[in-house]
Amino acid sequence: MKKDDCIFCKLANGIIPTNSLYEDETVNVIFDAGPATKGHVLIIPKEHFDDIYSLDDKTAEHIFKVAVKIANAVNRALKPDGLNVVQNNGEAAGQTVFHFHTHIIPRYKNDTVDIGWIPGKVSDEELKSIKEKIAEEL
Repeated sequence: MKKDDCIFCKLANGIIPTNSLYEDETVNVIFDAGPATKGHVLIIPKEHFDDIYSLDDKTAEHIFKVAVKIANAVNRALKPDGLNVVQNNGEAAGQTVFHFHTHIIPRYKNDTVDIGWIPGKVSDEELKSIKEKIAEEL
């Protein structure tokens, strides 16, 4: 289902014209309007999902298959030094548009993109507790 007030529903479904790289019945892959690097694209499902928590398995599977296809094409065409596949959920994680989408970001030596973190530490006891809580929900 599409949402009338969702900009990404409009982009994915061609209501607002885009610079589309690839399209099929489930997704539209468009170039990011404010790219992190040369070749940065978004994989946007045509159906509205707020985030990964609402995404169905069939769509999730298809999106990742498309991500592999696009990543390989970007790699062959642009020959980046690396590539990030990024997907944000919730404001704290950097999600600014609340329609599920996946970024494919080619990476180049000395680019200015900063995706990373300072490794933390977790005790064995804390890890065991976290694992048990998550495992109960599987």
